[in-house]
Amino acid sequence: MVNGSRKTEIWPMKKTVLPDPLLKPRCHWPGIDPLYCAYHDEEWGVPERDSRALYEKLILDGFQAGLSWITILRKREHFRKAFNGFDPEVIARYNAEKVESLMADKGIVRNRGKIEAAIFSARAYLEIEGREGFSKYIWSFVDGVPRQNYFTASAEIPAQTQLSAALAKDLKQRGFKFCGPTIVYAFCQATGMVNDHLVSCFRHTECAQLAALI
Repeated sequence: MVNGSRKTEIWPMKKTVLPDPLLKPRCHWPGIDPLYCAYHDEEWGVPERDSRALYEKLILDGFQAGLSWITILRKREHFRKAFNGFDPEVIARYNAEKVESLMADKGIVRNRGKIEAAIFSARAYLEIEGREGFSKYIWSFVDGVPRQNYFTASAEIPAQTQLSAALAKDLKQRGFKFCGPTIVYAFCQATGMVNDHLVSCFRHTECAQLAALI
């Protein structure tokens, strides 16, 4: 009581602290870039079975050669517009005029060899898709089942493997371009053919569970 009155004590309100998604235990490579983290959390390592999506990823990995993936990721939506939604049937018919148009497009990686490679690869894709299905062909290299790795440090993750060397060799024989063993291994990681999230990363278990559903 103060001066005959009851003293009312006012307690400070507790702040509601929302969990910061950037504090999740992740692989180191996305850093704190929101776009990169979203890609890591939602796409990378998820088993992809759609043929068209697999073709797009393989072509974009080819464009990545000599660059960082975040560079391609930031340009991905513009790539999709410039390359007609990565429709292989359309790309396979690109002519010299279209190539020059793409070479003038600042929204993509303007590399003539890589642009022409996308056209050659579209034609090779259509041949495989018509004969056996591109997705079925790609996944046959792991017998249809994602391989689970259990790396504890980034230094343990290889740049290429026997799997990527075999797939790269076969892709080249079928007419694909810009698909060396290192590019193809990045493709295998991204499309969930192998689970290369570190075991300390929250996505390792999640991607393994997705693989188990196949």
